[in-house]
Amino acid sequence: MTKKVKFTSTFVDISKQLKRFVSRIVQPDDVEDIVQETFVKSYEADLKQDIQFTRSYMLKTAKHLALNHIAKWDNKFNDSLENDNELPVLLKSMKLEDEYTSKERFLLFCRATEQLNSSIRKCFILKKVYGMSQKEIADQMQLSQSTVEKHIAKGLLQTMLYMREHEQSSQTHPKAQAHPISVKRVAE
Repeated sequence: MTKKVKFTSTFVDISKQLKRFVSRIVQPDDVEDIVQETFVKSYEADLKQDIQFTRSYMLKTAKHLALNHIAKWDNKFNDSLENDNELPVLLKSMKLEDEYTSKERFLLFCRATEQLNSSIRKCFILKKVYGMSQKEIADQMQLSQSTVEKHIAKGLLQTMLYMREHEQSSQTHPKAQAHPISVKRVAE
């Protein structure tokens, strides 16, 4: 069994446990996102170093991500009202380069999703773009919720790896031409 397959199967085995654990810390709407982020962060760490106790590492990662999420939320609403006056100025002052970079990343995301298998792509886009729950996706696509969860995790991983690879290659070859993309209809 390859390291990648073993790591993914471990995640699938404990995903329900991770969800229960994280749901004690954050709001129900944030649980799935934190669990998926746990997979991505743990996978990235496993690529850099050999993690012997994968389950424990994933649980710790989930705990830290959930606590950080709560801390960010608390800080967001603890700012003084004086800062609210600055917000419109900050929004207007977005640099042209930032806007260009944002559009480039979006196009890269579109290209990354195009390379996904069609059922994985559809599950991933329905979840991440349209914000549908896994149950809604499972009902619409006539799949089990477990299959939908696996498709979303696989889509997230493959998209992240594609984007990272192409961002690194564009930094080393800045004059590389962008690949044309086609817009595909997801919700049929």
